[in-house]
Amino acid sequence: MQRVSAKMDDAGYLTAIGAVVRARRLKQGLSQEALADLSGIDRSHMGRIERGERNVTFLNIVRIANALDCRPSHLLRLAGA
Repeated sequence: MQRVSAKMDDAGYLTAIGAVVRARRLKQGLSQEALADLSGIDRSHMGRIERGERNVTFLNIVRIANALDCRPSHLLRLAGA
């Protein structure tokens, strides 16, 4: 995965972290519903996170990273945060 530009506005960060989560999920062959179940997040909320429509909390970033078998810092770094 390629890193996103470091100079973004708030909406850009949300879109970037969502894109990183989605790409990692697809790479692992997980459905959105499966990732939501593994991370303990409602599926519709997960969809909004992936579309950059929700300001994802740190705890949810940790839950998502654990479900994707990576560190939260890895997701954030790829998103340019």
